[in-house]
Amino acid sequence: MKDSSCLSRPLQYYCTAGKGMEQFLAAEVKCKLAANDVDVIMGKVFFTTSADIKQVRGLKSAERLFLLLRRGPSLSQTGNTGTVEELIQGLVVGQRRVWTEGLSQWQSLRERLEGADPGGPDRNSPKTGRKRKREEGEDEGDGERSEPQAGACRVGPPSSEEGDISKPQPAPVPFRVCCRSSGSVARSFTCQDLGRIIGTAISRQLGWRVNLRDPELEVSVHLSDDHCVIGLPLLRLPLANRSYIRTTGLRSTVAWAMATLAEIKPGSYVLDPMCGVGMILLEAAKECPNSFFLGMDIDGSQLGKARGNVQYAELAERVELMQSSVTAIPVPSCSVDAVICDIPFGKKFGSKADMEEALPGMVGEMERVLCFGGALVLLLSPALSSVLKRSFGPQSGVLSSQPGEPPPQPLPQDTAAPPSHSASPSSSPLRLQSVHRVSLGTADALIHTYRKVPPMQQPS
Repeated sequence: MKDSSCLSRPLQYYCTAGKGMEQFLAAEVKCKLAANDVDVIMGKVFFTTSADIKQVRGLKSAERLFLLLRRGPSLSQTGNTGTVEELIQGLVVGQRRVWTEGLSQWQSLRERLEGADPGGPDRNSPKTGRKRKREEGEDEGDGERSEPQAGACRVGPPSSEEGDISKPQPAPVPFRVCCRSSGSVARSFTCQDLGRIIGTAISRQLGWRVNLRDPELEVSVHLSDDHCVIGLPLLRLPLANRSYIRTTGLRSTVAWAMATLAEIKPGSYVLDPMCGVGMILLEAAKECPNSFFLGMDIDGSQLGKARGNVQYAELAERVELMQSSVTAIPVPSCSVDAVICDIPFGKKFGSKADMEEALPGMVGEMERVLCFGGALVLLLSPALSSVLKRSFGPQSGVLSSQPGEPPPQPLPQDTAAPPSHSASPSSSPLRLQSVHRVSLGTADALIHTYRKVPPMQQPS
């Protein structure tokens, strides 16, 4: 019997990703979608897969999902002559067959997505997406998630002289152009100029009809000095907008990445001692359905929002919440398999100086309750990351995730200088594994991952 979860032939997609999340996304598409031809550039990951679109929609580290229509060189690399407008039109539009086949694939994928939820309308469908977006709002930093809306254009009707009129013509497709540019192209043309040029070419050559208010299709174009990317977005809302989250806090993609770095195994018991509204707990519990989670926070109002999120996500059987301080965690030593924590950037403790002073004791208490072999994953501001370096010695050899580089590998235990609440870094059982710099929208942060090693593996 043919597997209905796979396509008859692979399709090319790309996803946008927040800064620092590209390598997480590249690893996810390889693992979950058995993707091939995975290519990473700043802010985007390209891949080819035969997986069903419902599986592709399940990506957790991506922002927006596109069907890749064309990916080519920049204007300066084409080697063609003519006016800049002609070069842009030829570079973007190209062959008619590419667009007609791409439209057919897009329509087929949209039908699969709209039929994915038999219990109700697809929250990302054209009919409901904008309404839900207004009701639910955007996650923090969402301005980076979606492609810029500038560049949509209004053009005249297609010319009857365009194309082969002897063949049956499909109904005009209502569309708009969403344009983004950088480098020399951006210095020469505004997004609105590019949208008008590209929209005119599409309308004339393909017979599609511009509709800015309620388009059936949006054409996303990104022109830079390095490349030209044309895609068709498959969902109205970003993938990062989780349907199971009522109150947003930490960016969902970053929370998911932190849970992934903890390498949670089935049956594990995981602690977030400063859980806030519970974003890390939700992402970890959804990703690891056979594990159990405990969230703590000293702020009762935050804990109330976390309870609302846990109930909304229907995770109350596996996620427990309690009010407590991170400086005195009420669980036995060596009793949890992983600790994942978003360290506040100095606000809850009143001042930056207070947080810097409290950090060593907080890390020490997390280490106390962590089992040997367990993972400690911390999200820190650059300033607090520097505090760890000043307090516990230089962290030479630390690896970070950057676009275009291989994914970070664990550091050898004898080369990582671990932080500790002890005065002597060498006496700490924590060993630094990796550091990833990620964007939170308005600021950057660093994810530190440690492993607690048994006494026999600690330096004498």
